Amino acid sequence: MDVPDLTPLLEQLDDNVDDLEEILGPILKSSLTETSKKLPVLDKAKFHVLVTYALESLVFSYLRLHGVNAKEHPVFRELTRVKQYFEKIKALETEPEQRTMKLDKEAAGRFIKHGLAGNDKLDMQRKEQEAKEKARAQMKASLLAKKSGSTPAESSKNPTSESESGSDEGSEGEAAEKQKSKSKGKKKEKSGESGDKSSKKKNKRSKEGRKEESKERRKKKMEKRKARQS
Repeated sequence: MDVPDLTPLLEQLDDNVDDLEEILGPILKSSLTETSKKLPVLDKAKFHVLVTYALESLVFSYLRLHGVNAKEHPVFRELTRVKQYFEKIKALETEPEQRTMKLDKEAAGRFIKHGLAGNDKLDMQRKEQEAKEKARAQMKASLLAKKSGSTPAESSKNPTSESESGSDEGSEGEAAEKQKSKSKGKKKEKSGESGDKSSKKKNKRSKEGRKEESKERRKKKMEKRKARQS
């Protein structure tokens, strides 16, 4: 059975360890507390979580290299717990949603009144303004009451006027119809008279035509008689 050559992997591991020592040199020169003091709060939390995660992962790798089931070891639980801290830090790094500022007008008014309560002039002005507002409200209420009281009386008067106007309109309509009927009758009479006149004229013309025809016939007869006698 051929054994695989592990020398390239070991050389790569040696190089990675050297690089890691160079990177961790500034941190390893001083204690963790001294290096974390210089950092802000969020970076300090990141620093401690990363160091813890690095140590726990090294222990996890060490156990696996020695053939131990690392998932059943308590170090695996610690790794999962540290991962939760990573998620919390990530949630803090994300920008929160912009909150819309809302002004509580009532609370602001109370604060302003309380702050101006010691000034006599302002108190007098405020009282005068409140009195004016009350007077205006009373005037509006009285006007509305008067309007509401006057509208039923007007509505009760309106039906009589409407009935009167309706009767007037009805009488006017009847008079107009009578005038129309009279004018139609007159037109018919005129048309009848004109028809009679035209018929009379026609009769006269026909009589005159008959007379002329009879005269012409007589003349012709007289001429024939004269011609026979000659």
